[in-house]
Amino acid sequence: MAVFALKEWSVAVDALLRGETVALLRKGGIREKEKSFQVKCDRAFLYPTYEHQKPELLKPEYAATVTPVESGWRPKTVAIAGRAEITHRFLVESWEAAETVADEFVWNRQFVRDRLAWKPEKPLFLLLLRVYRLREPREIPVLPQYGGCRSWIELAADLTFDDGDAVFDEVAYGDRVREITRRFPTQPV
Repeated sequence: MAVFALKEWSVAVDALLRGETVALLRKGGIREKEKSFQVKCDRAFLYPTYEHQKPELLKPEYAATVTPVESGWRPKTVAIAGRAEITHRFLVESWEAAETVADEFVWNRQFVRDRLAWKPEKPLFLLLLRVYRLREPREIPVLPQYGGCRSWIELAADLTFDDGDAVFDEVAYGDRVREITRRFPTQPV
């Protein structure tokens, strides 16, 4: 059975695991098979990436935690510390829509505007994730097939979705989702 991971900036993965956010913004990488972002599966491990993190694209409280790395730099191993269930997806069509829930993600206004402007014919998605911290983070080797600007990778690691404790219990997560859906101007897709 395939084990998928969603690649995301390490700073965003850390914020999800600490319960500071339940949201990601995704447009997809330049190497996406489908040429745009697709939700390949509803359950995935969170694979932290470092290469494209830029402090100037993050809110100040997150910018200070990022050390930029050279283009093409990859660690020899990466710690998989969590998994997520994607529970809701919204299309983000403008900064004004994103601004209604801007407190729910780590990126700043410039990042959102840049993502909206890049390939404007492709949708930007707001994903809501119920996150689980693994009881013991798993250090896995970074394989060549994990590289490239794409959202999804198939892990060659023995990981199980049964592992982990929810960052938010069901009631707390439901309350947070209801508040986001109340503020966001469109319905989930």
